[in-house]
Amino acid sequence: MATLEKLLNIAGVVAAGEFTADGGVIDFKAKTETSAEMTAMTARFCATVSMMFSSLASAYTEMSTMKWVPQQVWMYSGGDWTVMMGGRRCVFIETAKADFNHLHQIMAAESVSRPKGAAHME
Repeated sequence: MATLEKLLNIAGVVAAGEFTADGGVIDFKAKTETSAEMTAMTARFCATVSMMFSSLASAYTEMSTMKWVPQQVWMYSGGDWTVMMGGRRCVFIETAKADFNHLHQIMAAESVSRPKGAAHME
């Protein structure tokens, strides 16, 4: 599992965080000043989107022959920015500077390398 500092050293990554499934902050690091309020909102955003995707993925799995669970990685991109979540960790990325194949590999490893018994987004 990569440290938040190692995640921050990936090209394009400007912030990295680890959050609980219910939107609490475990740890957060950024290259720029980030308020406590912004960090808390980021944690809630990531938890909410993860819960929504888990619900949708479960429904798709039940109604089709495709396996969509457990959740591994999700990504949202808009404007100049992208957020990618794997397990309990997320990275915020300047889209134009990112190698998404590389980031996906790293974030997928975050999803499967969490310690046994640790909370995750399912």
